[in-house]
Amino acid sequence: MPNGVHKSNLPTKDCLACGRPFTWRKKWERDWDNVKFCSDACRKKGAAKSAT
Repeated sequence: MPNGVHKSNLPTKDCLACGRPFTWRKKWERDWDNVKFCSDACRKKGAAKSAT
């Protein structure tokens, strides 16, 4: 049995730009509390949306 957590047991959030749920990623491990967008495209769209 491999070590780790099943994907179904990972935490999820809803993207602020598109509203779709996204799952925790290893690269977000240290910064998960500050992650708000599911992708760079949504981050750019969300940043532009909040600037207007």
